[in-house]
Amino acid sequence: MDLVKGLVLRSTGSWYDIRDSRDGHIWQCRLKGKFKALGLKVTNPIAVGDYVRFEAEDETQNFGIIHEIMPRENYVVRRSVHKTAHAHLIAANVDQAILIATLVFPRTSLGFIDRFLVAIESFRIPGVLIFNKQDLLNDDMKEFQAELMELYDSLGYTCMSTTAVSDEGLEDFAALLKGKVSLLSGHSGVGKSTLVNAIAPHLDIKTQEVSTFANKGVHTTTFAEMFELEPGTFIIDSPGIKELGLSDMKAEEIAHSFPEMRQLLNQCRFNNCQHINEPGCAVKDAVSDGEIAISRYESYLSMVGDQDNRK
Repeated sequence: MDLVKGLVLRSTGSWYDIRDSRDGHIWQCRLKGKFKALGLKVTNPIAVGDYVRFEAEDETQNFGIIHEIMPRENYVVRRSVHKTAHAHLIAANVDQAILIATLVFPRTSLGFIDRFLVAIESFRIPGVLIFNKQDLLNDDMKEFQAELMELYDSLGYTCMSTTAVSDEGLEDFAALLKGKVSLLSGHSGVGKSTLVNAIAPHLDIKTQEVSTFANKGVHTTTFAEMFELEPGTFIIDSPGIKELGLSDMKAEEIAHSFPEMRQLLNQCRFNNCQHINEPGCAVKDAVSDGEIAISRYESYLSMVGDQDNRK
């Protein structure tokens, strides 16, 4: 039996679009039997970005059978909508995770940004923030955004601003993606597809306007899908992600995923300090001294509270 290595470009639940590593040919493949998802409690065993080995079943119809999932460099999950004890694999073998954020129309909250970054930290994947739709910002909002970018940049996250309508930041955006596999995320309506179409018009990814009635976008992506912008440069367009990987995180794990807290954790009086109301807490002291942004600390408290409420 000849098995061929391929890259998973798209998943629709039971069928997968696999790109043949030999010649780039696309096969429609299904799984052979039931796969154990490599020790993970997930609803789906294979994710976009996975490498698999498959057997050609019907070359005239381009059908194949997946026999093996190859070891992953990393993976990204979100909590399953249907099975609370399980997660849903979104992507695998990702070089960076990029959050497209907008301060208006629609507004991306700081809590959402921080939740995304904490999740990405937990997966050991570099996080990037792109603030889009600069043309809609007034002077006060531009000043606020500059402060946010300075904050997140100081924490080690790459930040940039873009405007698809005037090409602002598009060269930097294209350079950021080059030669990498990038997971793109963000609320519907923030302009993910518009940005990608601006630098790779041949992809012609579907876009949808933000609803002025609700000031929220309408989802255009149901399943994660991988696109090749140019040889060696891939993006994974993911559905709007609300719950990224926080389902099983304890308070100490959440704190470890805040870079500014991580360096202080061994300075608290108690080893099991949750940085809420314990005495001798180095994290609370840093907040009081202005060394940790109040917005970030509030996000931490919100995440810990969410976890406590799920117990």
